[in-house]
Amino acid sequence: MSVAPILIFGWGNPSRGDDALGPLFVERIEALGLAGVECQTDFQLQVEHALDLENRHRILFVDASIEAPAPFAVTALEASRDASFSTHAMTPEAVMQVYVELHDEPPAPCTLLAICGERFELGEPLSPGAAAHLDAALAWARQWLVAP
Repeated sequence: MSVAPILIFGWGNPSRGDDALGPLFVERIEALGLAGVECQTDFQLQVEHALDLENRHRILFVDASIEAPAPFAVTALEASRDASFSTHAMTPEAVMQVYVELHDEPPAPCTLLAICGERFELGEPLSPGAAAHLDAALAWARQWLVAP
């Protein structure tokens, strides 16, 4: 089975205000219909997502963050076993570590795009600040998508 060389994986809860940033980002990228780009979302990262990293050239993880500077932060990731490794929800680094343990090699280069969020209460809409941060993150992603 052939997979797209680029995976964009966003996670978060669309019912919790700015926690929807990851899924909204993926929804907007997916609407572009770009060849060679696969988009996925979930409420949280889990061990099974290590299988989604197979046969990729680049991977972009996207999540909302209360700690990221506005409008967003970009971080290159390395596989690492951390405290989330044995929990229900995992970090991208822990998912990458599962991949390493399955394949005896690291996955393709992985990047985290942490979009600054402000409000995460159940039932809240996306905040105006987060909407602006999402637009800035999408502009950055257009450049990332065409980079070698």
